[in-house]
Amino acid sequence: MRNLIYLIIIFSFACNQPVEKTPTTAYVMVLGVAQDAGYPQMNCKKECCTATWSNTELQRTTSCLAIVDPTTNEQWIIDATPNIKEQLQLLKSATETEKVDGVLLTHAHMGHYTGLLHLGREVMGTQDIPVFAMPKMKEFLESNSPWDQLVSLNNIEIQLMKNDKEIKLADGLFIEPFLVPHRDEYSETVGFKIIGVNKSVLFIPDIDKWEKWDQDIFEVIKHIDIALLDGTFYSQGELPNRDMSEIPHPFIVESMKVLYHLNTPNRNKVHFIHFNHSNPAIKIGTVSNLIRSNRFNVAREGMIFPL
Repeated sequence: MRNLIYLIIIFSFACNQPVEKTPTTAYVMVLGVAQDAGYPQMNCKKECCTATWSNTELQRTTSCLAIVDPTTNEQWIIDATPNIKEQLQLLKSATETEKVDGVLLTHAHMGHYTGLLHLGREVMGTQDIPVFAMPKMKEFLESNSPWDQLVSLNNIEIQLMKNDKEIKLADGLFIEPFLVPHRDEYSETVGFKIIGVNKSVLFIPDIDKWEKWDQDIFEVIKHIDIALLDGTFYSQGELPNRDMSEIPHPFIVESMKVLYHLNTPNRNKVHFIHFNHSNPAIKIGTVSNLIRSNRFNVAREGMIFPL
């Protein structure tokens, strides 16, 4: 598929094998594809998870991206997840280092910021790592324990982001946060547009519904090169004992319907990500193959998108 390099990765929590040759210019790497709790999900005894507990090849970590610039030897991560330890090891298999030059946060749900704890003195003991956050997210981290200790001990230095304002990461490499509607109990929620010299990547792991956004996702897709979009749930009724309207996300079947009239090259840009443990698309099989038959894609850990 155009603009995409699939890395063949043999990776487990116990053994880390090197990935294939990576680009010599800036790129985005997928470090995780699951919803906040990872896959399998703790205490899940249903069929969707049972076989996964004993098979590490089926396990998936929480949704996360890395942005890598080989020319400056810098690398940033979007979201600090509960799986940050494993994800930085995966990144190291591509870049030979697990250092972090900055963290960009989407919002204050558990799968997206709690890995910041690993930057504290109990683990990495980092010094003034830039953490980019929107105003409410910044206030949340500065005003609540244990996050405020990371600030007071100078493990992190919070950099304020503004809606629709580009941030320069390096020469020819920019990132732009933009607000999206989501359950904003503690902070705003943003997606990101990552802009390189040649390509751009859109990342929206969480959004309530496309029709609630002030942008038209159909038109947005036409103007970017890769779109990593919220694929939390495949369809209605996936959680039979829960009112799914309480946790709104665009079902993958809804997104495919909204985007179906895009031509094939534009549909090929779309990669669903952030899969709940109940979502059959998280596995290689019938549902993920059905998504691909409609000319959409399923994000997998280790994918690389050159910028």
